[in-house]
Amino acid sequence: MDLNETIYAAMPLCRTLGIDTRTWQADLVEMDLQWHESLCTSGGLLHGGALMALADAAGGACAAANLPQGAVGTSTIESKTNFLGPVTEGTVTAASRPLHVGSTTIVIETEVRRADGRLISKTTQTQTVLRPR
Repeated sequence: MDLNETIYAAMPLCRTLGIDTRTWQADLVEMDLQWHESLCTSGGLLHGGALMALADAAGGACAAANLPQGAVGTSTIESKTNFLGPVTEGTVTAASRPLHVGSTTIVIETEVRRADGRLISKTTQTQTVLRPR
């Protein structure tokens, strides 16, 4: 199974939105989302919810790549996003990096940038570590 198929199996919404995974490793996850009119709000702007879904998916994949021994997954328990600019065309890339990897929580920071490098949004999220019951 290729990298995208692995992500799609874990997070089917990524397939629905057309999110492609470029990098999936413990210190960096990179995912791309192509602007499409079906993902827009008024004025042809990529919807904030689509950007948040991209950031959450990349953050979740990053947390999964950092699972402590005995953990079976994570779940987002807090997420905060600052939107800094519009997207009216092209591809945006989310880059997620761990800020804290603990036994009960993992904190991830995600930057979403346009192809020209402009910062579009910044998300900090906390993932709870899930263990078998």
